[in-house]
Amino acid sequence: MERRTFIKNAGLASGALLLSTRSADAKTSEEYDFPLIDLHVHLTNDFTIEWAMEIAKKRNVKFGIVDHPAVWAIKDDADLKRYIEKLRKYPVYVGLQPIDLGWSKRFSPELLSKIDYVLMDPQRVPMGNGETLQIWQFDTYVEDTDEFMKRYMAYAMEILNNEPINIFAWPLFLPVCIARDYYTLWTEERMQQIISAATKRKIAIEINDMSHTPHDKFILMAKKAGLKFTFGSDSRSPNAGRLAYSKAVAKKCNLKKEDFFIPVSKG
Repeated sequence: MERRTFIKNAGLASGALLLSTRSADAKTSEEYDFPLIDLHVHLTNDFTIEWAMEIAKKRNVKFGIVDHPAVWAIKDDADLKRYIEKLRKYPVYVGLQPIDLGWSKRFSPELLSKIDYVLMDPQRVPMGNGETLQIWQFDTYVEDTDEFMKRYMAYAMEILNNEPINIFAWPLFLPVCIARDYYTLWTEERMQQIISAATKRKIAIEINDMSHTPHDKFILMAKKAGLKFTFGSDSRSPNAGRLAYSKAVAKKCNLKKEDFFIPVSKG
């Protein structure tokens, strides 16, 4: 199952979201010491850019829209050009979310320079035996936890060290089958390895609202290292911009505006 289809279907489990009357919560008046920007929003045939703009206005949140540079989405320069031109008509940041290593080689540098930001996550973990674990799926099975973590960290380092990205998304997420061991598996050594790699290339860390990762200890370690942060709902529905976990943990860690990566719009 395609990743976008899986997450979309999971998001539709509550059914009424996309069939609602769009009576989303009233425009928030709550004030924060940090910018309300959701840089991880996807569009679908149902969740259109026009609907997203309604949600952004009601929640007083700015959106960054992303799509996948992949054969089933944005497959070449022509697709990328159409994608950029469509979104430039709206007050959003224009981003990409690659899912494969080496993705940028399929596009011209000139067109890629017109993208505001790129975020990438390590959720397709190659296990070295021809198998790729798609760890966001509920039925992902990890046979050997130590081997998985070794492969997972190696893949994360490959992204952080070599891929042309601005944001490391879904940090510290674990498959459901081993998520109960979160605090054991995410040792200080592993967390520091991710932070050090991100620091070298000034890659921001996403605070992911869907997965509720990373936790406050990691955020404080990253903040101490001088890293910037972003909020991301990874939403394909009117849940975009809610950001309850993201805002709460940002407050807990006393994050301020200067702690956030804000893209520069190329539009």
